[in-house]
Amino acid sequence: MHSTSTSVSLSSSSSSSFSSWMRKVTVEKSCLVPRNSSARSPFRRGNIGVGVQRCATPTRIYAASTTKPDYSSPDFELAHAPIEKQLLPNGPWKVIPNAGVTAPEGFQVSAYKAGLRKSGTRADCALIVADESCSCAGVFTLNAVCAAPVQFCKKQLEVKSTSRAILINAGQANAATGVLGDEDAMTCAKAVSDVTGLDSSDVLLMSTGVIGRRIKMDKFVPAIQALGEHLERSDAASMAAATSICTTDVVRKTLAIEVDINGTKVKFGGMSKGSGMIHPNMGTMLAVVTSDANVSPDVWTKMVKRVGTKSFNQISVDGDTSTNDSLVCFASGRSGMKQITDENSPEAKQVEEALNAINLGLAKAIAWDGEGATCLFETNVKGAKDDEDARTIARSVICSSLLKAAIFGHDPNWGRIACAAGYAKTKSALDQNRLNIAMGGITLMKDGQPVDFDEKKASTYLKETTSKHGTVVVDIEVGNGSGYGQAWGCDLSYDYVKINAEYTT
Repeated sequence: MHSTSTSVSLSSSSSSSFSSWMRKVTVEKSCLVPRNSSARSPFRRGNIGVGVQRCATPTRIYAASTTKPDYSSPDFELAHAPIEKQLLPNGPWKVIPNAGVTAPEGFQVSAYKAGLRKSGTRADCALIVADESCSCAGVFTLNAVCAAPVQFCKKQLEVKSTSRAILINAGQANAATGVLGDEDAMTCAKAVSDVTGLDSSDVLLMSTGVIGRRIKMDKFVPAIQALGEHLERSDAASMAAATSICTTDVVRKTLAIEVDINGTKVKFGGMSKGSGMIHPNMGTMLAVVTSDANVSPDVWTKMVKRVGTKSFNQISVDGDTSTNDSLVCFASGRSGMKQITDENSPEAKQVEEALNAINLGLAKAIAWDGEGATCLFETNVKGAKDDEDARTIARSVICSSLLKAAIFGHDPNWGRIACAAGYAKTKSALDQNRLNIAMGGITLMKDGQPVDFDEKKASTYLKETTSKHGTVVVDIEVGNGSGYGQAWGCDLSYDYVKINAEYTT
């Protein structure tokens, strides 16, 4: 997405305001950072070996002035979303067990508890840093009241389609915070620059939490120091980071996969957060995906935008488009594969399929974890004039509050499905005489006519599916066109109202 905003120019020089808590050490010899090591990265370009990062010399790293977080602490723990078993599409990829954003070569991560949350003890911030410059692209909210970090990212990526780091905080959204919020965003990027040695133009930001609240900078700035000092490439740190960015989520959402492309193992890792204020409009809540695929920045940008359309733009929980919705994807190129410069090449298609798969898994996990939800709600539409119309109809159906409430109540009220399909804003008019609807494989409407069906059986299907937090599936056919689309939502329960009625009180 291209922004019309002017670019942000940030200095990477050290700031006196941070000098009191920064201690610099110069290292005059090569250093090795093992694959699963907690050693801090010096973030300098150098010769890359298998399984290690070899640093150019001389280089600068920072002596730790903060305590290393204990990732086995309950502050960093949260149950896992069932992405691997239930939500990841089938394909040639293999799941990398218990892994996340550091599974691909060339990435380190850290998490920390800064004390940004109003209540609770959960960690609340994370930092991902790439060893070298990455192809980078993002998809962001279309909400006109977009948050300061969203504006910051759009400006950064408008200037160049590469980046090295992304900083994420939970607790305060830094949205609707005016000029002071913008200043806080720039201060955060500067703090990352100071502790890592990266240029501020290589830093991106994400925030989530209560809208209208500035970040608690007195707590966050020192935490950024700790994040930079304790970066590591480990599964434990990846899991901790996925936990730290959550708000009302009841599960953390993280995944890693690998796919063989011409004999080279290419890996993808990711994490997302979101449970409420989720509605398709460019991006949905927060998600970061890393990959060691070698893709030129222009091709990577196109891939990410197409994938965002098919994944995060196709989920909804409550119809509210957040001020902070962001999807950012990095490609380090460290897999060893030949760089992809042609988006139509077989290799490009394989990379995009895997990228789409991991994004679909992460996006569906958000809908599965919808606030108060008892099920994932999937709608499949075929026979439309084109894919765009099919996706529009599918989104319309999963967004229907009446239908979502009926699913929660185990009521197979197919009329609400037909209604939602009919008011979808498609380019081509829907012919109701060609409308077919089924739920859980039970035909409810055929060629625009209601059919006799076993209502008790259909209700039992809903009851059994919601009792195990499974997936309610609705299939819709609207004609004989080639268009196909999917969308995912959840049911609407009493708990959704309770959670959001008491969100800030």
